[in-house]
Amino acid sequence: MNMSLGFSYKQKELGYIFLTIERSEDELMRPLSVRNIRTIIDGILVHGSDDIIVENGAYYLKQIKKPNTLFFSKSTIANWDELIKYSPLVLVTCNQLNLNVKLEDVTIIKVKDTYEAYWKFVDEYRSMFKIPVVAITGTSGKTTTKEMVSHILSSEKTITSTDRSNNSRTAHLQYLLNIDDDTEAAVFEAAVGAPGDVLRAGTYFKPTIGIITNIGSHHLNYCRTQEAYINAKGEMAKILDESGVLILNSDDKNSKKINLQHFRGRVITFGKRQSSNFRATNIKYCNDGMRFNVRYNNEIYPVYIPVLGEHQVYNALAALAAVNEMGYDLSRAAGRLKTFQNLNKHIQLLKGLNGSILLDDTWSITTTSLEAALKVLNEVGKNKKRVAILGTITDLGSWGYVIHEQAGEIISKQGVDVLITVGMHARIMADRAVKSGLISEVYSFNNNILVYDLLKKIVDENTVVLIKGDMYSKPIFELAAKLRMKD
Repeated sequence: MNMSLGFSYKQKELGYIFLTIERSEDELMRPLSVRNIRTIIDGILVHGSDDIIVENGAYYLKQIKKPNTLFFSKSTIANWDELIKYSPLVLVTCNQLNLNVKLEDVTIIKVKDTYEAYWKFVDEYRSMFKIPVVAITGTSGKTTTKEMVSHILSSEKTITSTDRSNNSRTAHLQYLLNIDDDTEAAVFEAAVGAPGDVLRAGTYFKPTIGIITNIGSHHLNYCRTQEAYINAKGEMAKILDESGVLILNSDDKNSKKINLQHFRGRVITFGKRQSSNFRATNIKYCNDGMRFNVRYNNEIYPVYIPVLGEHQVYNALAALAAVNEMGYDLSRAAGRLKTFQNLNKHIQLLKGLNGSILLDDTWSITTTSLEAALKVLNEVGKNKKRVAILGTITDLGSWGYVIHEQAGEIISKQGVDVLITVGMHARIMADRAVKSGLISEVYSFNNNILVYDLLKKIVDENTVVLIKGDMYSKPIFELAAKLRMKD
């Protein structure tokens, strides 16, 4: 299910502030009567019935798809005929309306300020539920960590969470409205596209537990500087109150730069350092997964996760720390992780071209996730030819050249046998890798057809191919699909 966070200021100026919707029949909000809603938002009933029950919400006109929807609007509605078919409909507005139109099945609540009424409703709806709420952010690993927390909790609790990687700021309200009287815990992903995004997410979710997986370099087209990006991620500390728990990666240098001067909650750390509250030791690659021990409170918990990479160990540590805070037994949590399923295009181990092994990691690319993926390639590719196909890193703005050069240095440090880049900016990585000392075959293409023709010649059953790029990169997406061999 796609969900989003509130509204932009531009949308506010254009005149629409709505509650969002698009849910299945079993994903309705807590039913509220118009009488309840009027009390919450200080509204006056000017048309319709106080007894109408609201079970849905819409943020845009086009998202009104069901009856019993609550709709906040500051603009004049031109086409009532399109809305009447979804009646009964509840409209909240500060405008004068033409009541000569057919409004038999429309209930109208008049308020002084639609914007203020909207946020009163959001705040009150969240306060109706005294449940643990986990909010997760980070440059990489946030979706996997969220899925691990959800997977562990769902064995014993009724939970709601963000759907896959759908963490858009315009989706948060829908996720909030998924919380109902049966919900026992909620797990939400809070992405950073710009400063203020995590603060805005906190306005909706009011988390009790916050996780920052790591902080690399991303979204610098809006954050402008690395420091601003760190501060944007660090907003997680600001949306937790004094009873909240902040879970941090003790091995991540940028996470240590977060300003916690005014944070009054508890901080729990995870990592490999001896000082970490949740410490991973004895980390080993095994068949299709990782084995390691977790040390917590002088106890040792053996863990197996069926996903590859040391970065996945960090994700698991963060997830275990979170569920432990909710009272979930760590031994049972570790057992639950054995059945965790890897996410599509997140370092998936597959059969590849000409009998090769394919590592499909084409969901996203940052310098942080690139380094993690190359480490997996080197582990899986021991005693084999290692081929890395890399696309452009996006959302960097004026930092594009610098970050691609940093990526090239990472490639040189980790090493590959064959480096192939796809795209004009990706070529910067290749050039920098060579200048930094990479002694390998290096190819740079703008055309994925040429890449495929080259791969047909150079890969075989003794080759491991990593393909990594952005989900929005069509050449990388299409190439990855061609390299996947069906059983």
